[in-house]
Amino acid sequence: MQLNVNDAQAIEVCERTFGGEFNETLVHQAVVAYMAGGRQGSKQQKNRSDVRGGGKKPWRQKGTGRARAGMTSSPLWRGGGRIFPNSPEENFSQKVNKKMYRAGLRSILSQLAREDRISIVDSFTLESPKTKLAADKLKLMGLAESVLIITDSVDENVYLATRNLPHVAVVEPRNTDPLSLIHYKKIVITKSAIAQLEEMLA
Repeated sequence: MQLNVNDAQAIEVCERTFGGEFNETLVHQAVVAYMAGGRQGSKQQKNRSDVRGGGKKPWRQKGTGRARAGMTSSPLWRGGGRIFPNSPEENFSQKVNKKMYRAGLRSILSQLAREDRISIVDSFTLESPKTKLAADKLKLMGLAESVLIITDSVDENVYLATRNLPHVAVVEPRNTDPLSLIHYKKIVITKSAIAQLEEMLA
């Protein structure tokens, strides 16, 4: 399989990585698992042992005509503890096998290639860490909209120049995730990063 390179001849890429079928169910599972892994416990509730008071029996067991009650901290009572309270230590992560995760990334890359959303360049470097230089270079390449740049190693000048651009991100192949691949409208990949991606997703 061949992919076009900006202002150059097409290069040969792995059919398995960039020419596979799109598996929507697998991609959805990989994206949901990635997003769930980024969640953090930001909410805390009290269980019945954390609620203050409630140790005394509110009324006697029999003879009142009311339902029996042992303590006011019961989850059945207003102001009582929660049965399954949220905790800061709550773990939202979902298990996805490595083979499934890699297959999901291959499926996304293949669909991006079919939609002509991948641009391959020889390299992506900047002379100095200036945001204007990065913006002008992307505009010259016809990539003024949201762009994900995948390069073999993140150059310091490129990182500093693009971090203030709201719709541009620079990552290495090992940090490529399914959510970013779907979120950004265009994906710029260097030739050396292509080889790393193929090796990583083989």
